[in-house]
Amino acid sequence: MTKTTLTTSNRTFAPWVSPKPSVHLINLGCARNLVDSQVILGRLKQNGHRIVDIEHSDVAIVNTCSFIEDARRESVDVILDLIDLKEQGKIKKIIVAGCLAQRYGKDLVKELKGVDAFVGTLALDRDKFHPQVTLTAKHYAYVKICESCYNKCSFCAIPRIKGQFISRTIESVVEEIKQLDSRGVREINIIGQDITAYGMDIYKKKSLAELLKALILVTKNIQWIRLLYAFPAHVTDDLIDLIANEEKICKYIDMPLQHISDKMLRTMNRGMFQKGTLELVGKIKNKISHGSLRTTFIVGFPGETEEDFQELLNFVHKTRFERMGVFIYSKEEGTAADALPWRVPEKIKKQRRDILMNVQQEISKEAHRKFLGKTLKVLIDEKQKGEDGVYLGRSEFDAPEVDGLVYVYSSQRLRLGDFVDVRITDSLEYDLAGDVA
Repeated sequence: MTKTTLTTSNRTFAPWVSPKPSVHLINLGCARNLVDSQVILGRLKQNGHRIVDIEHSDVAIVNTCSFIEDARRESVDVILDLIDLKEQGKIKKIIVAGCLAQRYGKDLVKELKGVDAFVGTLALDRDKFHPQVTLTAKHYAYVKICESCYNKCSFCAIPRIKGQFISRTIESVVEEIKQLDSRGVREINIIGQDITAYGMDIYKKKSLAELLKALILVTKNIQWIRLLYAFPAHVTDDLIDLIANEEKICKYIDMPLQHISDKMLRTMNRGMFQKGTLELVGKIKNKISHGSLRTTFIVGFPGETEEDFQELLNFVHKTRFERMGVFIYSKEEGTAADALPWRVPEKIKKQRRDILMNVQQEISKEAHRKFLGKTLKVLIDEKQKGEDGVYLGRSEFDAPEVDGLVYVYSSQRLRLGDFVDVRITDSLEYDLAGDVA
């Protein structure tokens, strides 16, 4: 009898034996989780398991997220739904993987009796990449270059869940990119909790720019390389210059700033204060003047006063980020912030989030109006259902599943994964629309 194993960061679990059951996987959380899910499915497929829809599966795997309270609640709700299916006899086994299992596995074993196994998170392989079952559209892909975070922000549990920061070698990433390029992938999204710390563990220096130069040399079909999750304290001048000058790198930086008040940044342990933040944002906007800077902020962090919030609000008004998200502070067990006093009431947290997002909505409208009458290069993602001649695409300023869309009107049939020039004729708060030029 043969066994199939899932190797995690802290154990190896053999959840079943032959004959090999069919498997369905539910992925929750961010794109980093998505890559892990693709690796899990790739290993299972190599071992002879069929990957099927839930209604045809013997085993259901859910790759969970526990980054914030809402993510934990979603994960538990999905697990409870799967337990119901198991009790109805529609599936035979349930395996819970990922951050929730890694962080709370011992407690969950007691609470969720219908689950057959908790297997934690996958360990990142530094020296090679593993075959994956693609869960995205075929023309774009996510490539994880590092795991965990080099910084230890006081509000974040990721280092406790993921362990020590680890980078993949340049050679292993290059080999993965070459394979994706040979398959006709057009867009690569470079991901990690902190991609700007890439290489600090194995090369003893920030090496993202060096990695990107190596990737550019081996890409033919890939026309866009997008960078996601840059930690501001680790952004270097050579990286900014490379983004500004290299055609294949999207003029798009996802750089969570979290706050602008020195008091908040110090309490959050962000490693950069207001002066450095303002200098960095100014440098990016100056050198990548036609780019898109996406950021996120946290409101309601312990000790955030009305003065701190007004400082943040003024910063948002003045800086006018092209893309912005706002999180309400979530109390995370075991983090340094968990022990802080001076809690902000939930009502005030929500008010502050709504104020910021209302301001951002107007800023986004204004930013999109600047594209009217201009022609943008757009990657076609899908055909609009039920409407002939209408396609959904993205410009280089929009990351998949995160940012807005470009509604593309074309009298001729377009293929998914095509790049087309689109003349923008209409703008909304977060989306654009136009005709094929």
